[in-house]
Amino acid sequence: MRVYLDNAATTPIDPEVLKEVCQVMESCYGNPSSIHAFGREARTVVEKARRTIAKLLNASPSEIFFTSGGTEADNMAIRCAVADLGLKHAITSELEHHAVLHTLKALEKAGAIKLSFVEVDARGNINLNHLEELLQQNERSLVSLMHANNEIATLTDIEKVGLLCEQYNAVFHTDTVQTMGHFPHDVTKLKAHFLVGAAHKLHGPKGVGFLYISHRIKIKPLIYGGSQERNMRGGTENVYGIAGLAKALQIAYEEMEAHKNHVLGLKTYMMEQLQDSIPGIQFNGETDPEKSLYTVLNVSFPEMEMAEMLLFSLDIAGIAASGGSACSSGTDIGSHVLTGIGANPARPAIRFSFSKYNTREEVDYTVSKLKEICLNQVQA
Repeated sequence: MRVYLDNAATTPIDPEVLKEVCQVMESCYGNPSSIHAFGREARTVVEKARRTIAKLLNASPSEIFFTSGGTEADNMAIRCAVADLGLKHAITSELEHHAVLHTLKALEKAGAIKLSFVEVDARGNINLNHLEELLQQNERSLVSLMHANNEIATLTDIEKVGLLCEQYNAVFHTDTVQTMGHFPHDVTKLKAHFLVGAAHKLHGPKGVGFLYISHRIKIKPLIYGGSQERNMRGGTENVYGIAGLAKALQIAYEEMEAHKNHVLGLKTYMMEQLQDSIPGIQFNGETDPEKSLYTVLNVSFPEMEMAEMLLFSLDIAGIAASGGSACSSGTDIGSHVLTGIGANPARPAIRFSFSKYNTREEVDYTVSKLKEICLNQVQA
């Protein structure tokens, strides 16, 4: 049996999205910047997709800019905000995705900003009181905090963060890659200046994403070249990828409630089965449905001699998931997220992430293999 439980890394493409992408690839091959009929057809596809995404987010089409994915969008938001808005201080957490952390640390190393880290608790929750202290104590800041942690699923209340940022005139960037298409985002209710999406996290094609930039601020491009994206992102648009992104997000919004109920049911079921099958199981991050991303479950297993073989053994059994453990020293290449919440580095951890295509039978098979692997480890 082959089981794919690594949907937080990337998702299989939805058949309807694939159909849309193939249709555009076959029939619409003009350059969107060309003024002839072939170019105008391609431009129509791009602008229709922009309007679709904007409508779903309750944004203006002029606030949506297409990119190569989430990493580029994060870099554009952070680097351009620092360069163009006169920001000398940034606030983030130690649990952010490397697209954010590495970018901010590079800017700090270059002397462009002073970087502060907001406190988090053992489940990965942001200390909002400490965030307010940092905003009070420093000059106008860039705040970059993700909506849901990609490893441990803990949600951050970005509406509350946005209100704090508005109160202290801070610029707010939130990495919404993991929650785009899984939670509704209404930019009229958020105070965020930047939101990020990537198609491949919601059953769309790889290599395409978008950055929402609020009309309240103005930045310059990160990538210069042609006049694409209203002079904000040089390079010929990925027309069929953009069409696939819009289709995937549209389907995600239409199916959101049913998708959530199905996936949350699988996650809850797997938690129950693991607790019944393997003594000593621990869950990392928030597991309360109101406080966590329903697509992700991070599990710490009991200490074992061959911990590094756990993920490999699952792979041999046909099960795809992501693994890791907390770093035990500065030279370890472990999970900075698990280290940041104080997880035990001796316990192997695995992230299981679900999609609408997973089944209970797959969960049963995975739990049975985990039980078998752990039992063999104990006997060895």
